[in-house]
Amino acid sequence: MKLLRVGTAGAERPALLDAEGTLRDLSGIVADIDGDVLADAAALGRIRAAADGGDLPVLDAQGLRVGPPLARVGKVVCIGLNYHDHARETGAEPPAEPVVFLKAADTVVGPDDTVLVPRGSVKTDWEVELAVVIGRTARYVESREEALAHVAGYAVAHDVSEREFQIERGGTWDKGKNCETFNPLGPWLVTADEVPDPQALSLKLWVNGELQQDGTTADQIFPVAEVVRYVSQFMTLHPGDVINTGTPAGVAMGKPEPKPYLRAGDVVELEIEGLGRQRQELKGA
Repeated sequence: MKLLRVGTAGAERPALLDAEGTLRDLSGIVADIDGDVLADAAALGRIRAAADGGDLPVLDAQGLRVGPPLARVGKVVCIGLNYHDHARETGAEPPAEPVVFLKAADTVVGPDDTVLVPRGSVKTDWEVELAVVIGRTARYVESREEALAHVAGYAVAHDVSEREFQIERGGTWDKGKNCETFNPLGPWLVTADEVPDPQALSLKLWVNGELQQDGTTADQIFPVAEVVRYVSQFMTLHPGDVINTGTPAGVAMGKPEPKPYLRAGDVVELEIEGLGRQRQELKGA
């Protein structure tokens, strides 16, 4: 299933994109799409039954804003340097264990919402990432096989980063990762049953129409199952938590000088195979 939320910010309604590409209203089935719904097999069953029955009301998608596909995100866990080619382009050794950091849940915005270039920024960068959405509480998960059973679905994430804030302003990544609007998510939450192999997805990102990133999740150093297993050893993952699993090569930081960092007026487009496409215009904060 392709689950999404549409409407003005803060007043989105739950929806479903059916097999014919028609937008269907889910507000008569569930109040919203959040961790509680993802953890509720009965609620998901009602959504599936209504979708299969073909009797969900049609929504007019014309001019309708698409919000983040998940309401009330718990936490956003991020994995750094998780692609072999990205590690090479930044001159870093592939890590022996996953590099873990957090983004605040309030960085999450819709897939086509405006991204704000922070005040004083000179190194705002792009990163297309596969997002994993947790559907069952994961705590000390023992195996990779068991880990995937805790995944509700997948989405496109844009892990926007300010490299000077991240690397040059005191040694912590948080300042460069948690700026306002720095985690566009969506358009859809695609349920795990429709993504048989999360390690076989292409990822692409364009800036002003020029292809900058063209990778595959097959290049991940730590695959999705290992990331979920590993993170669960250090923190409890709850339904509605999101894991951004890293980015392939092609970020501005890895380009020759002068590095083409983002500026107000730039347009970024990104997509992951089967998970949809995003488009953001940047403006100054």
